[in-house]
Amino acid sequence: MARAVDIGTVAAENQRRAEHIAKLANAFDSKFTIPGVGLKLGYDSILGLIPGIGDAITSMAGGYIIYHAAKAGARKRILLRMGINTLLDSTLGSVPLIGDLFDMAYRSNTRNAKLALKEMNYHAAEQGRRKLIA
Repeated sequence: MARAVDIGTVAAENQRRAEHIAKLANAFDSKFTIPGVGLKLGYDSILGLIPGIGDAITSMAGGYIIYHAAKAGARKRILLRMGINTLLDSTLGSVPLIGDLFDMAYRSNTRNAKLALKEMNYHAAEQGRRKLIA
C-alpha cells in the first residue's frame, strides 16, 4: 500500500516547493482508498481511464514535479531518472486497461517526488556542511 510522501529536511527556500511536490504526488497516486480492499488510487488512475486526454493531463503533472525538482537544483542524472519514470508511465499507461493497472502499481509521481525530495534533502545537508566549514 502507498504511504504519503514524506518531505524530510529541506532548505528553507525549498520548503514550500517540497510540500507542493509531496501534495501533488499524493493527489495523483494515492488520494483515494477503495473501502474493504485498502487499495489506494489517485487522479492518475482515474484520469487514465479517459483515452488520450487523461494520459496527457497526468503526464503534465509528472512534468510539473520534474520542473520543481529542476528549480530546486536537482542534478541532471536525477532529472533524467524522473523523466524516464514519467515517459514509462505515459507510454505504458496509455495501453487501455492494462495501462491503468500499470499506473496503479508503478506510481511514477510518487517515485519522482521521492527522488526530488531526496535530492532536496541532499542539498540541505550539503548547505549545512558548507556553513560548518565556512
